[in-house]
Amino acid sequence: MKVLHIIPSLSPIRGGPSLAAIEMVESLNFNGIEASIITTNDHGDRQLKISTKDWTNYKGVPVHFFSRYSPIIAPIREFSYSSDLTSWLWNNIHNYDLLHIHAIFSYPSTVAMAFARWKQVPYIVRPLGQLCHWSLSQQAIKKKTYLSLIEKKNLTQSQGIHFTSQAEENEASSLGLNAPSFVVPHGLHVPEKVSNASTKLRAQLQLSTKTPIITFLSRLHPKKGLEYLITALSSLKDNPFLFLIAGSGDSDYESYLKNLINEHQLSDLTHFLGFVEGETKNLLLQGSDLFALTSHSENFGVAVLEALAAGLPALVTPGVALSELVLQQQLGYVPPLEETAITNALLHCLKNPEEAKLMGERARRFIQENYTWDKVTINLIEVYQTILRREPNQQYSFSTSRP
Repeated sequence: MKVLHIIPSLSPIRGGPSLAAIEMVESLNFNGIEASIITTNDHGDRQLKISTKDWTNYKGVPVHFFSRYSPIIAPIREFSYSSDLTSWLWNNIHNYDLLHIHAIFSYPSTVAMAFARWKQVPYIVRPLGQLCHWSLSQQAIKKKTYLSLIEKKNLTQSQGIHFTSQAEENEASSLGLNAPSFVVPHGLHVPEKVSNASTKLRAQLQLSTKTPIITFLSRLHPKKGLEYLITALSSLKDNPFLFLIAGSGDSDYESYLKNLINEHQLSDLTHFLGFVEGETKNLLLQGSDLFALTSHSENFGVAVLEALAAGLPALVTPGVALSELVLQQQLGYVPPLEETAITNALLHCLKNPEEAKLMGERARRFIQENYTWDKVTINLIEVYQTILRREPNQQYSFSTSRP
């Protein structure tokens, strides 16, 4: 089985969806599916310094990058138009049994769905939370028009819409999309335990062993609700803690966050780490005491999964799709997206370190047992096989898949 994955960007600054696509394809290949990715060289307001001439081995998977049109006008640049990708896809789409398309409202995804319809190649779509209420409320007129004129037909004529959580599927159900849907979550590779991670991280930060570390790890974007977290932490300055912000985003928004930190007199208690990965990220998560993501909307939350897998309890708000899991399995705290509630939850965690530690240990075990890529990929392959076994014009539906 040959499966082509299409995603507008694999840039690290795009956060969890890019990482998930890479790891998904890596796991599919390990399990006998011939999977590869085409994408653009998008890197925010820049371009990735990588060859766009042919296939390359990128982070262990076969990827063909194509040059993105990069004018100075941000909305046009963010659309990720690529004439080279268009030509290649038109000429090669028939060589694949199935397309797995990641994202909507973006040129590479939209054109891939259109070409697949025209050339009768089956395809499924992972909308990356862009059908959730919060996302659709941003630039609402533009998205409503795009959805009505173009994307709704692309979605309804797909062989399946791939949601990564039940919450995401539930939100999209109100749109009346007449297409099969299924839930297969993200997986992850559980990292090896770092010995004495807490001691090592505090040594790097020149921090007392008794000072709790609260970590935010995600893309820096208004959707993430960092303003709520910062304001809540400003009420706790009488309690010892260090707040670590790991991630990158738009430079103007990063400046705004730093000014907000200064306004709330948290500069001495906050470190901006920028984008982190690999061993640095593992040490950060395993050496911290609490992961916090007070987001307006997350269709899944890859960073939450990574934190839980590292044995770190999570404080998340209800807009994070994994919040139900955190609550049901007692893996952390789920306050409403409201300053006082978040403040109280943070204070409770700081005052009850042993409870938080037990939650973290429980989280690591639960993720290892349920969310590794080898378990998740089995479900995904079953979906692929169901689609490819379908006879022309046969009606079918998927049952919701869970790990």
